Amino acid sequence: MSVTGIGVTGIGGLFFRARDPEALAAWYHQYLGIGPNTEGDGYEPWAQQAGPTVFMPFPADTDYWPAERQWMLNLRVADLDALIAKLQADGIAVATNPEWDSPEMGRFARIHDPEGHALELWQPPE
Repeated sequence: MSVTGIGVTGIGGLFFRARDPEALAAWYHQYLGIGPNTEGDGYEPWAQQAGPTVFMPFPADTDYWPAERQWMLNLRVADLDALIAKLQADGIAVATNPEWDSPEMGRFARIHDPEGHALELWQPPE
């Protein structure tokens, strides 16, 4: 059921604990272009492009991401091949699997941030 006119209009932020918040924020900014800018005043909101967002709880025993993690962030990308090439050139391991991709859902890749959080990169179908 939709709550038209008074419901949520989007995700306003994602907040999570980190062992080294400053280093992790710098990593997200350097490799994915999101999050705080560590230069100048230290904070720059991430202005997202409009597009689909999936908000979906998974069963507690899912094997879609590592069991020791409670969440996985899925990031929409415009050019998955170019981003994969950049990440690999910078020494970041990227996992792909043709079984993850489909004409209906798009293309996917997986990386992990320096603290071990799984990140799914998603290029939606055109």
